[in-house]
Amino acid sequence: MASDEATNTRMGPHEAKLHAILSSAVDCIIIIQHDGTIDTVNPAAARLFGYAPEEFLGQNVKFLMPDEHRVKHDGYLHNYMTTGHRKIIGIGRDVSGKRKDGSVFPMHLSVGEFEENGEKFFTGIIHNLTARTEAEQALRRAQRMDAIGQLTGGVAHDFNNLLTIIVGNLELFEMQTGEFEHSALVTEALEAADLGARLTDRLLAFARRSPLEPRVVDLNGLTVGLTDMLRRTLGATIELSTVLGGAPWHVKIDPAQFESALVNLAVNARDVMPDGGRLIIETCNMPLDESYIADELGLDLGDYVQISVTDTGSGIPDDIIDRVFEPFFSTKDVGKGTGLGLSMVYGFTKQSGGHITIYSELNKGTTVNLYLPRHQDVPNVVQDVSVKVEPTPLATETILVVEDNDRVRRLTVARLSALGYHTIEAIHGPAAVETLAAHPDVELVFTDLVMPGGMTGYEVAKHVQKTYPGVKVLLTSGYAEELMNGDKLSERGLKLLRKPYRQAALTDAIREALDQ
Repeated sequence: MASDEATNTRMGPHEAKLHAILSSAVDCIIIIQHDGTIDTVNPAAARLFGYAPEEFLGQNVKFLMPDEHRVKHDGYLHNYMTTGHRKIIGIGRDVSGKRKDGSVFPMHLSVGEFEENGEKFFTGIIHNLTARTEAEQALRRAQRMDAIGQLTGGVAHDFNNLLTIIVGNLELFEMQTGEFEHSALVTEALEAADLGARLTDRLLAFARRSPLEPRVVDLNGLTVGLTDMLRRTLGATIELSTVLGGAPWHVKIDPAQFESALVNLAVNARDVMPDGGRLIIETCNMPLDESYIADELGLDLGDYVQISVTDTGSGIPDDIIDRVFEPFFSTKDVGKGTGLGLSMVYGFTKQSGGHITIYSELNKGTTVNLYLPRHQDVPNVVQDVSVKVEPTPLATETILVVEDNDRVRRLTVARLSALGYHTIEAIHGPAAVETLAAHPDVELVFTDLVMPGGMTGYEVAKHVQKTYPGVKVLLTSGYAEELMNGDKLSERGLKLLRKPYRQAALTDAIREALDQ
């Protein structure tokens, strides 16, 4: 029979009705005889299992099962026929099916029975669970990544506070002692602390807790600007080529984070091509106006710019491809990587409102796709013409330091005092409000962003701007949920000093805040 009709070996007065029911069913329907021989299949079964309808007929139904289930099938059927035990009847259960091409897929099977002319038949209704299973796996991956992200963000926050204390005290020690016999040791310690700060930056990027500085940019321009540096990084054995789409849409992202993401992807690609290969960077506009494509990519409907990085390397095995974005997961030898490169790319993309996918085949290569949302309103480019004000060595202003960590607060007071500023302390937001009311001489509030006591640093800043418009505000943080949207700060004219910071950065930030 034709493939769009239900196929069976019996002819009878009810054939037309049976064919109509079977042909219109979305799920697979397979009818077998008492010994397991297939008697009837519908078109849905042919489509799902990949066989022509006539290829089913006369075969035992167990040929549609994976090997480990085939040996059990005859026993189940024989047990039912001899004992009447109803284990196989009426109770739907999740099992696996095997297609003609050998691929195994999850399915839900429900079995019924009927008699015709004294002969017993079994009816199996099969629902393909592939889409549901993939959705469940995607949800579990997302939940795992979110849990890891929350843990990572919290650890990075505490670690940044520790680095702030280490860096600050080392610099104060260096300022007080000047050049001495072991100055090189202090320098080494400071450089190590800087490396630690860069690691926490990557952790925060993965956790989507890193404050971005988004700008409207043209990705083609950023990509072209990186190509010379990438060629030097990749070496002579890697052929780098770019395929840049014409008239690309603008996106609003942190350009520095995007460049870091592209470099991380390129370096990872280089490492899986030790004998040389090709690296291709592509950009194109990606309008998503069909739900099924958006659902497959995990995106909302809308316009995106797609950036693809493809290598011809060794590929990624199926058993680990779902873990490559997890922090500290690495296939490299010990000491040859932190396992934070791809996690940083993941965090940056997600925090920018986009999505990331990865496709790989062993011994053929890997493609990583970034999807960044189109920015519809492109403002005129405004050049930054501000002049950096050098710090005065005779600072006399009074600064209120708001910080809940005792060590960080003591250190901050010491650093500001070394610059000549007068300082007052508050342990949290409510204490800062009381202190401001009692000290009209305060000219700047330097506050941590995340604090106990019921007020965040952002809320302290709003109170200061509303109640004391002449008092300046500078925020600091090593981690902050509130900073995930950088527009929130720029709308208020607020600046952020990222922890851990060097003495020079503190000097410049304080002076800039006071003089704005």
